[in-house]
Amino acid sequence: MTAPHQRHRRVLALPLGMAMATALAFLPNVTASAAESASATTTATTASEDATSLSYVVNVRPGNGPSARVKKAIAEAGGTILTSYDQIGVIVVHSANPDFGLIIRKVPGVQSAGNTRNAPLPAQSTTDVGTPKALTAEELTDVQAADGQDPLEPLQWDLAAIKADKAHEVALGSPKVTVGVIDTGVDDTHPDIAPNFDRKASVNCVSGKPDTTDGAWRPTAAESPHGTHVAGEIAAAKNGVGMTGVAPGVKVAGIKVATTAGYFYTEAVVCGFVWAAEHGVDVTNNSYYTDPWYFNCTDDPNQKALVDAVTRASRYAENKGTVNVAAAGNENYDLNADEITDPVSPNDGTPSDRVIDPSECFDIPTQLPGVVTVAATGAKGLKSSFSNYGLGVIDVAAPGGDATAYQTPAPPATSGLILGTLPGGKWGYMAGTSMASPHVAAVAALIKSTHPHASAALVKALLYAEADATPCTDPYDINGDGKVDAVCEGSKNRNGFYGWGTVDALDAVTK
Repeated sequence: MTAPHQRHRRVLALPLGMAMATALAFLPNVTASAAESASATTTATTASEDATSLSYVVNVRPGNGPSARVKKAIAEAGGTILTSYDQIGVIVVHSANPDFGLIIRKVPGVQSAGNTRNAPLPAQSTTDVGTPKALTAEELTDVQAADGQDPLEPLQWDLAAIKADKAHEVALGSPKVTVGVIDTGVDDTHPDIAPNFDRKASVNCVSGKPDTTDGAWRPTAAESPHGTHVAGEIAAAKNGVGMTGVAPGVKVAGIKVATTAGYFYTEAVVCGFVWAAEHGVDVTNNSYYTDPWYFNCTDDPNQKALVDAVTRASRYAENKGTVNVAAAGNENYDLNADEITDPVSPNDGTPSDRVIDPSECFDIPTQLPGVVTVAATGAKGLKSSFSNYGLGVIDVAAPGGDATAYQTPAPPATSGLILGTLPGGKWGYMAGTSMASPHVAAVAALIKSTHPHASAALVKALLYAEADATPCTDPYDINGDGKVDAVCEGSKNRNGFYGWGTVDALDAVTK
């Protein structure tokens, strides 16, 4: 089995009160194990009763819930309904019957159905993913913040790259606007996050069913700091402590969807979007792909069901006024290529080198209709070495960091990566389209703050119109070895590397 993911590269941490980090640490890879599926059973069981159960989504016509016929068929096929999102027609089912999907797809009224994972419930393992190493005083140097800056703000080259520093002189964003971080969880006790945390819009969706227990949205010590980092990039308060978010006046909510081992399964993602839609979340950030398939191919009945379910959920959120923003991915793939080799899927089973057709196989949620797809740039404003790209696929670009050797920031910044908050009152660097996406989500939140009655469609239109046109990088030889590393297609105003351009936070608060 391959390791689960978040769309970032590296991380280091600064303890509360310390100034800056001078070394990098890699976030450890996570491994997970899975038992083989047992033989079919005819008795419905729960995950706790039978560790060979899988989770499924069964998609029916939206409305009043599954019909009596569908409910009966689910039970007869050995399934137990965990929850049903009647408003979008998605039913979450557990079953230990390996033929459950095949059987239920033949039932009248079922439009699609498939298993959301390959490893049995409960989800994978509790392997410790590791925590970033807090740096010692000897590893720190002083940062001289200017008047009006938070202590670590001089390290944030990314703010100036999208004119967020200038935007903050005009407006910080409205506390009536909430960005939901659909991710690994958010540490709302962090001093840079606590002032802007939206408790009512936060939840744990890992099982596929909302858990509103107090603190359920937080990552445990064994889980990734990814979501907390993202939350700080968006809305770290301008409070004289630590760093400054792109939109430091808006609210941020934690919508936890990743298992302890770091898997983002369909039922959890569906829960996250529906929760956001129904709890006043104005923007969601999605810095992940929905496991276990990097690309979900619609000619496969199981994968098609996953695409159907997440599409229904994301569209439902947008129809309720939510702008959904997502990371494009970190493999330097041309998402417009004739074919792509996907070596990591399924990442909770036995992966193989799948050759997929990008016109029929989709990275979800980032390639779903209506979702804002974000590419990453580095400190020099060029496409990050790892960022996926593709004309007509990428909507906008934003700072996601890059290897400092490739794109070195101007002093006083010292790292080409992106500073963010980490659990336990720390700060650290990461890089990836995971870090670019929250910059865009935050700019969308600033637009919503400026235009509080704007629809999701209008916020997106303004996001694209206000972006700074960024021409193709040609030739693109990011490591300077004389070989072209990617080919950009399109015009200055819209191309495969930067979409409509690099987002502009100053325009978001002034236009």
